[in-house]
Amino acid sequence: MKQYDYLVVGAGLWGSVFAHEATKRGKKCLVIDRRDHIGGNVYCENVEGINVHKYGAHIFHTNDKNIWDYVNSFVEFNRYTNSPVANYNGELYNLPFNMNTFYQLWKVRTPEEAKEKIRQQVEQAGIKDPQNLEEQAISLVGTDIYEKLIKAYTEKQWGRKATELPAFIIKRLPVRFTFDNNYFNDRYQGIPIGGYNKLTEGLLNGVEVRLGIDFFKEREALAALAETIVYTGPIDEYFDFRFGQLEYRSLRFENQLLDQENYQGNAVVNYTDGETQFTRIIEHKHFEFGTQPKTVITHEYPQEWVKGAEPYYPVNDDKNTAVFNQYKALAGDEPNVIFGGRLAEYRYYDMHQVVASALKKVKVHFDS
Repeated sequence: MKQYDYLVVGAGLWGSVFAHEATKRGKKCLVIDRRDHIGGNVYCENVEGINVHKYGAHIFHTNDKNIWDYVNSFVEFNRYTNSPVANYNGELYNLPFNMNTFYQLWKVRTPEEAKEKIRQQVEQAGIKDPQNLEEQAISLVGTDIYEKLIKAYTEKQWGRKATELPAFIIKRLPVRFTFDNNYFNDRYQGIPIGGYNKLTEGLLNGVEVRLGIDFFKEREALAALAETIVYTGPIDEYFDFRFGQLEYRSLRFENQLLDQENYQGNAVVNYTDGETQFTRIIEHKHFEFGTQPKTVITHEYPQEWVKGAEPYYPVNDDKNTAVFNQYKALAGDEPNVIFGGRLAEYRYYDMHQVVASALKKVKVHFDS
């Protein structure tokens, strides 16, 4: 007889939600993770009383009241609103593109003036059928916004020239003709009071967790423990890279503890020029309106993903999509294995989408 109903591989958000819901239904779960902490990429490390987002900035936002109520049932969220600032060679601009941005660029004061400025630049560019990201962006917002706020930042992010990137990466760009610096349009937005660890600790309360366990090093023994495996890791790794490795972009973080109260006055500042190697600086205390005497900042450097590095952004081009579909077909034939999460599904998920995906899988698995 098996010791557990479910072996959950990965203590990130998707796996934690599934384990919580299964446990709530009377099932016995074992959650394992190769890292030395739970929470996956939403894990926070406490430094001088500041919750440092160890794997990059995470801001929870959603229009789904059920999802918002669900996460708030484990920890109360604060009222943080994401309002990033762009630094282009020392010039500061508000994001997303809104009337503050347009005034900073052109000194226009009315929506009509801003619309006319963009219209003129789009018309002058004369792009009718965008063939790459550069042409797509210019056809949407004109040359000034593209050159100062999109081009170099995007090229740093993807490690490729904008003219070499497909147009579909920028299907649309948020352009607001109001003085509104709120990056997201979602009705609900915030950060867990006390950090994201409070959320994942709440989800995994009462669930057995073993850390520092690599599923693939003890695969046979671990699989023998449970009736069903819930797998949230890279799908290509599960199948021993049979069809080759799926591609990702990765990130490198450089953290600094500074003996000053406030470094940049904002949680997120993007560096949109081509000379600066990093894409942004995160000042973590501002996510929770911190008043600590010191501050922690993180420089974020995009980089090519290599095996062993953390995969962050899937490269969902035609080539990788074709490879993923081969793995997906294999997964569909795998008995007693549930695949879920950003790595197993090879897609970029915001956090609310991770929670929604896990809850949907729970509903199909248990309630149908």
